Amino acid sequence: MITYEYPLNERIRTLLRLEDLFDRVEFFVAQESPIDHHAGLMGIFEILEVASRGDLKSDLLQELDRQRLFLEALRNNPAIAEDKLDAVISDIESTFADLLASAGKTGQHLRENEWLMTIKQRAAIPGGTCEFDLPSYHHWLHRPNADRRTDLETWLGPLNPIAAALRIVLRVLRESGKSSPLIAYSGVFQQMPMERAAHMLRVTLMRDLPCVPEISANKYALNIRFILPGSVQRTKLFDSDVEFGLTYCSL
Repeated sequence: MITYEYPLNERIRTLLRLEDLFDRVEFFVAQESPIDHHAGLMGIFEILEVASRGDLKSDLLQELDRQRLFLEALRNNPAIAEDKLDAVISDIESTFADLLASAGKTGQHLRENEWLMTIKQRAAIPGGTCEFDLPSYHHWLHRPNADRRTDLETWLGPLNPIAAALRIVLRVLRESGKSSPLIAYSGVFQQMPMERAAHMLRVTLMRDLPCVPEISANKYALNIRFILPGSVQRTKLFDSDVEFGLTYCSL
């Protein structure tokens, strides 16, 4: 199966983008080659750009606190495993404390590093980080692997509370809904009005189906068209019936 997630507001869109970036950066930082570590640093710069928008930190703090209060209300419920509930609440409280303790604007430690900001500025130019443009960066890429990784982990470290918080919020969001089996006849599914208010939709279908969902949703209607991927005409419809699962996720 393959799942496509569609955010229904800007806040969830930002969290999904950051989750993808953190996953990518953590993968590249764990590798050995200079090219991998270059990709990791470029990913850190992207995280800096996305995480700096809006009131991300305060939004995450509010949502973590809301989830903590909700879970606390479940205590003494015979249907809830007390030890698992305690572990989840402890995780939320620890993440909340770490995020609250991260002083200043998100990524300020990176902005204050003149060397990194020079690389970031040059990285905006195609091929702008070549050795003749940034000899000092070229030198850094030739340092021992362990030294480069230590530097990357140091630069990434103050951003980790953001990563931990958004992963908790997205986990709660994904687990909030139940998938319903549906059929898109001739590749088209419509629901007017949309079944209920949601923050994100999840569409799940068989991995070997030669189509991808094109989703359009608002409070008035939900439209899903299954189209052929990689076709010359991007909107060419997959005109067979498609069985898929649809989940409405809400915080």
